[in-house]
Amino acid sequence: MVQKKGRIFSGMRPTGRLHLGNYLGALKSWVELQDDYECIYCVVDVHALTTLESVQDAKAIVPNTNEMVLDWLAAGIDPNKSIIFVQSHVPEVMTLHTLLSMVTPLGWLMRVPTFKEKLRQMKANDETVNYGLVGYPVLQTADIILYRGDTVPVGEDQVPHVELSREIVRRFNKIFGNTFPEPKVKLTESPSIRGLDGKTKMSKTLNNHVELALSDDETRKRIMSAVTDPQRTHRNIPGRPDICNVYSLHKIFNERKVNEIEQGCTSATLGCVDCKMDLAVNVNKHLAPFRERRTALANQPDLVQAILTDGAKRARKIAKSVIAEVRGKMGL
Repeated sequence: MVQKKGRIFSGMRPTGRLHLGNYLGALKSWVELQDDYECIYCVVDVHALTTLESVQDAKAIVPNTNEMVLDWLAAGIDPNKSIIFVQSHVPEVMTLHTLLSMVTPLGWLMRVPTFKEKLRQMKANDETVNYGLVGYPVLQTADIILYRGDTVPVGEDQVPHVELSREIVRRFNKIFGNTFPEPKVKLTESPSIRGLDGKTKMSKTLNNHVELALSDDETRKRIMSAVTDPQRTHRNIPGRPDICNVYSLHKIFNERKVNEIEQGCTSATLGCVDCKMDLAVNVNKHLAPFRERRTALANQPDLVQAILTDGAKRARKIAKSVIAEVRGKMGL
């Protein structure tokens, strides 16, 4: 039996069907990690409540979970290799979150850069910021260490969250004795994927995304709407591939023709319409196996729920043991 390098924990909010940015930024890496690590992948539905705005948002969590897990499975997340479950299905995480909050200074939470950025995005004030948003890193820490996770795959922007988890673990271990391993970061080697607007990160909220599960025709229409070099207003004007998001996607999905496309763009012998058409063909070709698997999985209506139920049982077996130890250490 191959010795695993450690235990990975990672999660995603249940936002429904995933897009190219989700796949290239995280999901592709998750699939590859299964060969070398014990992997625990979680649908973090409680985290989704930190920015809840309506009852309808809450009602969407269950169907969004089903759609997202279908994407995970179609991409290659294997329930025989990894534990796949929903955060709220293991209630011990809420217990650990509460206990960790007793040893976490408020100042630590207020200084997290992503929290400050979220406040700016929300134009938040004292009446709109809930405790869950402030305490998000504590719950995230509970997610990781409840399952003895020692490795967390993240992008650069999430490193401060993991560092805070390490600080919380150090403080807990200092007060109550050595209990948890300090989780370490594993930086994901993923390209930065901008949205179809060419300006910002690919995002459903901004409607600048391309979902993995779209039809070929829908994918083509989305890509044809992509912004290219804003200075290339006419075909006879040479383009600047280095600032064109369509070109950056060619480097991922059409690597064989990258040099040809660059030369055609800079010499104005290749127009933006033809360039985008070529990209759409190659994106569809790349995603064809994924879409075929997803359709087959979706035709088994009870499959996702069965996998999540089994995953929760496996995860809870670990969680119960950890909570028993924590309670003992804390004298409860």
